[in-house]
Amino acid sequence: MGKKYDLNGKVALITGATGGIGAASARALYQQGASLVLTDLSRQTLDALAAEFDAERVLALPLDVTDGAASKAVVQQTVERFGRLDIAFANAGIAWRNTPATIASCDEAEFEKIIEVDLFGVWRTIRAALPEIQRNNGQIVITSSIYSFINGMVNAPYASSKAAVEMLGRALRAELAGTGASASVLYPGWTATPIADIAFGGHATASELIESVFPAVLRKQVQPEEIATALVAGLATRSASIIAPARWKPLSMLRGVMSPVSDAFLERSQKIHRLVRNIESER
Repeated sequence: MGKKYDLNGKVALITGATGGIGAASARALYQQGASLVLTDLSRQTLDALAAEFDAERVLALPLDVTDGAASKAVVQQTVERFGRLDIAFANAGIAWRNTPATIASCDEAEFEKIIEVDLFGVWRTIRAALPEIQRNNGQIVITSSIYSFINGMVNAPYASSKAAVEMLGRALRAELAGTGASASVLYPGWTATPIADIAFGGHATASELIESVFPAVLRKQVQPEEIATALVAGLATRSASIIAPARWKPLSMLRGVMSPVSDAFLERSQKIHRLVRNIESER
């Protein structure tokens, strides 16, 4: 959109603020001069994070993003406190609690809960924030994932939600075009957060599956601070997509070619078949 978006003096709402990417992003935005509205489920962890910042520039509010009325109440409290809302970072997300699962072997309630948080929680955040974002020519940023363009086997509810919110963000950006407001999609790669623990040492079979599918260069985890740095840069330029680390960009650009190739590999590989059956038997 041409002119750089200055974060100094802006008010940014972050859902899932106490997680790795949320907390790192809060610190990065604060360093740029933004005031923060931090939301998450736990009051205790919120207060611990909020204590890092000047009390005049932070508001910490417990929030279940699946509650639409509560999301709208948070936006109202934000405006009452700071007079405005400029950035809404729909970042809250969950995945399998303990072990991966296939669609056939998973707990139905857990599958649906992940969808509820990761898709409908984002939707409710957008709906609550959008009037203020439009009023202030602000930005909405949605945390998707590299899972929006790689196969989501044994992680289907998370991957499905991330693919869905990618399109939600793309559609929203097109709908906001010409209004002064905008929307962006953040695509973190493997990041050193609790959500990634299962695939990186927390579950032997899942870790072997990752090692069998992805080359070493794509298996490297990055720290949340790298994602936060990319987020700040993307906000400054109102980027449509923010992919971090950058090594995932070619895979996103070539998804129309690579997806059929990778899917065919997964269908033919006997080793992958064995690992998937092992995951099912462990459930």
